[in-house]
Amino acid sequence: MSLQTKVMEQMKVAMKAKDTVALESLRAIKSALLLASTSGAGSEISEEEEIKLVQKLVKQRKDSAAIFIEQGRQDLADPELAQVAVIEQFLPEQLTEEEVEKVVVQTIDSIGASGMKDMGKVMGIVSKELAGQADGKMISSIVKQKLNS
Repeated sequence: MSLQTKVMEQMKVAMKAKDTVALESLRAIKSALLLASTSGAGSEISEEEEIKLVQKLVKQRKDSAAIFIEQGRQDLADPELAQVAVIEQFLPEQLTEEEVEKVVVQTIDSIGASGMKDMGKVMGIVSKELAGQADGKMISSIVKQKLNS
C-alpha cells in the first residue's frame, strides 16, 4: 500500500474522530507528497523519496518545537511534538543508539577509517545503509565519537 493511500485512510479516521492534530499532520504529509509528485518529471515518487519527505517533515517540527521550548513557549511546542508523533507513524521503525553504533563500528572497520578525515566516507555509507531508520544527527554524533576515540 502506498504512503498516499495510507495517509488518506488515516485522514478519514482522524476526520471521524475529530482529531485536529492528526488531521493537520496528515494533511501536511499529503501536501508534501502532492508537491513532490507534481514538481518532478515523473508522477510517481519512490518509496525512498517518500521516507526522506516524511523525515523532513518530522525534522521541521522537532526543530520548531526546540526553538519554542528554548523561548519558553511550551504552549507552541506541544502541538509540534504531537504532530511529530503522528507523522513518525509513517516512518520505518527507528533503530536504537546501540544498533546504529554497531553499524558505524562495522563500517569503520570495513573501510579502514582512521580519524576525522574519513568522516564523510563513513557518513555516506552509514546514511545510505540506515536510510529512514535513524536520525542523521544521531548517526553523525556516533561517527564523530568513534572516529575521535
